[in-house]
Parts: sequence; C-alpha cells; structure tokens
Amino acid sequence: MRIFVLSGQSNMAGRGGVHRRRWDGVVPPEGAPDPSIQRLSAALDWEEARESLHADIDTAETCGVGPGMVFARAVLPCLQEGTSGEGARAGIGLGLVPCAVGGTAIREWARGERLYEQMVCRARVAARYGEIEAVLWYQGESDAESDAAAAAYRGNIEGLITNVRADLGIPQLPFIQVALASGDKRNIEKVRSAQFSVNLPNIVTVDAMGLALNEDNLHLTTESQVKLGNMLAEAYIKNFLTTTC
Repeated sequence: MRIFVLSGQSNMAGRGGVHRRRWDGVVPPEGAPDPSIQRLSAALDWEEARESLHADIDTAETCGVGPGMVFARAVLPCLQEGTSGEGARAGIGLGLVPCAVGGTAIREWARGERLYEQMVCRARVAARYGEIEAVLWYQGESDAESDAAAAAYRGNIEGLITNVRADLGIPQLPFIQVALASGDKRNIEKVRSAQFSVNLPNIVTVDAMGLALNEDNLHLTTESQVKLGNMLAEAYIKNFLTTTC
C-alpha cells in the first residue's frame, strides 16, 4: 500500500460544501470512492475511503469535502502504471491517513503536543501496511492571527518537518505544503512568505491563493478543493514519482 498522511487544519480536513455548520453531502465525481483507496479510521482500522475523510478525526466541527480524495484518485493510476499480471488485477492500494484538525495553530503540532503525537502514532500504524510516500500539509490560517506566531512560522514549520522525519525514520520524507489562500490580512503574507522560504530538501509548496472561498472567506469551496487536490497530485507526480505516468 502507498500511504499519504493528510494533516494541518480545517482546509485540509475539508469544509467544501459546509454552510451554517451543515455539509450538503455533495461529493464531486473527482472525489468518488474507489475500492483501491483506503483510509485509516480514528479507531486505527482500514476502511474504504469516502468523503468526508476527516469526519471522525476533526470531530468538533462539521467536515465536508477536502483535497484528499481528489488527490488520491488522481495519483492512483500513476502508482498502478506498469503493474502487470496478478498485481494489475489486484491493483496497488493507496492509503490515506487523515490527521487534520480545524482551528489549530502550529504550536499545537510541536513534538510532545497531543496533535503531533497522534499524527505520528497514526502514521506508524499505517506504515505497518506499506510505505509512507508523503505528508500533505495545509495549515497556517490560525498563525496569521498573531504577529508573533506569523514571525515564528518558518522556524516552527521547519522544526515540524524535521521532527516528523526523525520520528518516522524517513529522513527524506516528502512534504507537500499548501500556501495559504485566506487568513488575517495583516499577517497572511508573512505566513505565506515563511511557507515559500522553507529551506529543507524534498519540500514542495502548492499555492492556493486565488482559489474560491465559501461565504466565510476562510474555507475553500468544493470546486476549489477539487482544484487543490489535482494541484497536489500534480506536484507529487512531478517531483516525487519515479515511474512514468
């Protein structure tokens, strides 16, 4: 199984189609279930992945459509490329590990904090069944609310990436992070600048700026989540997939 960790805050957890704390239940065809795509549940069991991926993880809020399913469906054919015989019939499985929690600042993802340790624990459980291919990370809106947090963001995100790689024993683990599309006007560009300035190997930044937002002017619409999922898939395929797709 090829495993991808989904982490960060609400735009990774998914608020597409959520209005007044209710999800409309509309799943775009690009994010429809596929038997080859599994998710690790909150109870640490594998099950067929379907929206909303984070419903049992980000339990304090209403979850809707995020980028994870679209990403998985876009990447899956490339992972299966070149597989023949029994392997082709069985297919190459893809495992998603939802970890994102809405409204969280990066200090809550520091080593030793509950969210960080939960993410690492879930990733370790998933790794028993395959290889962890990458972490998809979308977070920072909460840090844009504070001058101090925005100023410290680059050091904090670099520390997070370094710690995750060390704790999972994967020194070159790819991270694909999303540069903010929304946030406090005073500090959003400071956080975005920090995201683009990360100076570590195997980091790719996908820019969400310009994607349409819900009426709250904070969360991506379902259509935008589809676009983002495809952008993340393109970044993974271009930068980290060694087989031809």
